[in-house]
Amino acid sequence: MAKLRIGSRGSQLALWQANHISSLLRVRGHEVELEIIKTTGDKILDVALAKVGTKGMFTKEIEEALAEGRVDLAVHSLKDLPTELSPGFEIAAITARENSQDVFCSVRYKSIDELPQRARVGTSSLRRQAQLKALRPDLEIHPLRGNVDTRLRKLSEGEYDAVILAAAGLNRLGKTDLVKQVIPKDVMCPAAGQGALGIEIRAGDAKTRELIAFLDDPSARASTTCERALLNKLGGGCQVPIGAAAEVRNGAVHLDAIVANPEGSKILRESRDGQDPEKLGNEVGETLLRRGGDAILEEVYGRGLAVPQQP
Repeated sequence: MAKLRIGSRGSQLALWQANHISSLLRVRGHEVELEIIKTTGDKILDVALAKVGTKGMFTKEIEEALAEGRVDLAVHSLKDLPTELSPGFEIAAITARENSQDVFCSVRYKSIDELPQRARVGTSSLRRQAQLKALRPDLEIHPLRGNVDTRLRKLSEGEYDAVILAAAGLNRLGKTDLVKQVIPKDVMCPAAGQGALGIEIRAGDAKTRELIAFLDDPSARASTTCERALLNKLGGGCQVPIGAAAEVRNGAVHLDAIVANPEGSKILRESRDGQDPEKLGNEVGETLLRRGGDAILEEVYGRGLAVPQQP
């Protein structure tokens, strides 16, 4: 059978994801090697992601390894992948999706509603910040970077009253002890692609594409294609205050989406069903822009809070 080399970031979660894909490939009889690659996003830990604005900050170095032939495929959290891939690459598989929701983690409090006035909440996501502030304008939102263990340690040590994280990462790592609330999607709309893994290869590498085709999940492919089309239509990378949650229902795709200003004082919501995932994402994005999303996003970019188009 084939020998496949996988490129991955070195964080605990990234390695879990890469090893998960490795094990599925080994079951098929393939020999697998893992190469750990440090990305720009791994090196910049003292600045909120929304203010970094480096194109493909979690993917650029991995794509370089792919282009040079040092690795055959790369395993990414799909929400880290730019909506428009660099020329020469393709997403060959999107795996069955984990829970795409955000979760409320705390030592002392059971839910967002239970937080005391002016409680300290940790997140570096403008999307999460906006929706938190819409619910609770009194909350003090503070930056939170680092891997899952670092974030949970800061919470346990009392730096924050609560932190908001992705359910998928905590579930995969088995670190759910401090999860007190799975936040409903109509309260906190998730990031486009959250909970899904994207397997990237060199464009036109038919051999590798064929070997990993079994990893592609049609439902995950449809829902994330819709979400990423919406994000692309809005000209946003993963760090802007845009939420997208799509799912396949009775053969059609249902999409809920939001655009918000960082203070949460204005949130535009749109829901729609459609047969074509990409078309649906584009249409909902266009509607949000017409309803005032363009002005909200121009303000975000103008204030230097995020850089348009790519994470």
